[in-house]
Amino acid sequence: MNMSHEEQAEATRQVIQRMERALGDNSNDMAAHFHEDFHWYGNQGCGTKDGLAAFRANWQLPLRAAFTDRTYHTQRFVCEGNWASCFGHIEGTHSGTFMGIPATGQRVTIPYMDFWQVEDGRIKDNWVSVDFASVLAQLGRDVFDGEGWESYDNGDRTPSHPEEVKL
Repeated sequence: MNMSHEEQAEATRQVIQRMERALGDNSNDMAAHFHEDFHWYGNQGCGTKDGLAAFRANWQLPLRAAFTDRTYHTQRFVCEGNWASCFGHIEGTHSGTFMGIPATGQRVTIPYMDFWQVEDGRIKDNWVSVDFASVLAQLGRDVFDGEGWESYDNGDRTPSHPEEVKL
């Protein structure tokens, strides 16, 4: 049976939402959601995971250990055919070591963006950008050592511009 473009997009959305619920529920049955040829591509600090075993061992379980009582908040979904993307955040309690910082018990927000390709009803590829710099800042560590461009926004520093460009 051939699905319409809209039906395929909705089926893709359902795959992603089931997987997100499973992550939030601390499910250990992730094979139901991820393709046997699954790949996870993260930004700097997150790493790249080839296969479900690597994803679980080097992302899902360390995140679960570092942040308990997690809730997932997807703010916007965009689905087209077998592709989906979203942005949102995870709220969690810093209950275990994260990036060398021992547990603080502090509630943090972990901003993210995800892009997925679904094949055969399961996630085959996942490109991720997780804002670990924001999480670290919430825990008192400025990875930019005061040089982040937010300092321009709040007037603490003046940005450089090319000499030939006038504002």
